[in-house]
Amino acid sequence: MKFINVGFGNMVALERIVALVSPDSAPIKRLVQDSKDEGRVIDVTCGRRTRAVIITDSELVILSAIQTETIANRMDSDSDTEDEETEEENT
Repeated sequence: MKFINVGFGNMVALERIVALVSPDSAPIKRLVQDSKDEGRVIDVTCGRRTRAVIITDSELVILSAIQTETIANRMDSDSDTEDEETEEENT
């Protein structure tokens, strides 16, 4: 199982992530508020501004203070290293 850092030493399982979105749009703001009301939010911003919203396959909503592009780059770099490891095993 691969994990990615979503800020301040907090990690999320890469395979569980369904969507990575910006918190600026009204539908995402409603989603976050509804999830807070239902107790399905994990806030890992450490009091800072929310810059990314991560939605998991278990319907948890994770709020991160790291920008969506940064998290996406970390996801890509993890999948690239996984592909390289698979190629090395096959040779």
